[in-house]
Amino acid sequence: MKQNFFNIPIDALTMSQTLEKVENAITLNKQIHHTVVNAGKVVMMQTDKELEKSVIDADIINADGQAIVWAANLLGYKLPERVSGIDLMEELVKRSFKNGYKCFFFGATEEVVTKLVNIYAMQYSEDIIAGYRNGYFDKEEEEGIALQITESGANILFVAITSPKKEIFLNTYKKQLQNVNFIMGVGGSFDVIAGKVRRAPLWMQNIGLEWFYRFLQEPKRMWKRYLVGNTKFIYLVLKEYFNSK
Repeated sequence: MKQNFFNIPIDALTMSQTLEKVENAITLNKQIHHTVVNAGKVVMMQTDKELEKSVIDADIINADGQAIVWAANLLGYKLPERVSGIDLMEELVKRSFKNGYKCFFFGATEEVVTKLVNIYAMQYSEDIIAGYRNGYFDKEEEEGIALQITESGANILFVAITSPKKEIFLNTYKKQLQNVNFIMGVGGSFDVIAGKVRRAPLWMQNIGLEWFYRFLQEPKRMWKRYLVGNTKFIYLVLKEYFNSK
């Protein structure tokens, strides 16, 4: 069931329900275009119509941020839990080893994506790696990258580039990627797995402060995204709440 949160049809799914849908798509050789929303992305979607379309066109939209779950519930929309993009990726990589799926990793720097692939190859097996590529490219290279991914034989594609670039890429090229059963954006997840960035402790994740932990590691780069973005998100939610009253 979808919940219409700021005109975004967010799926009221748990992690296990999301994983079940992914595995069904792979078994039936169908495609699921997946995306997530957090507070910052909701704010961006208010003014970036191409991003908004790219998100809304997805088959599954999960609530990635704890703030989304809390805000949705405050406004009367019931979301069962947060489905973090990095946690979903980690679980799908594990299931790829178990079930014989192949993954393509697209994004981050050459150093980071290479380290990520080596970590997963050692932790699981090289057999799960369909291919990989860094996330630095020109617009005219996009079609060739989509073809490279398609020809790799991947069942799952993880795209770790910034918003709105990753959402627009996936929505633009998903028809060319039709034989890839599951496509999703994973933001900065490659940096975390490769050890370039530390992830917040679980207790901070559970109380919605994962963003603050990230901000403390790179304040000069992240202050605008998190402090300004989160303030705008709170304003949107409170405005909607009082208007509904």
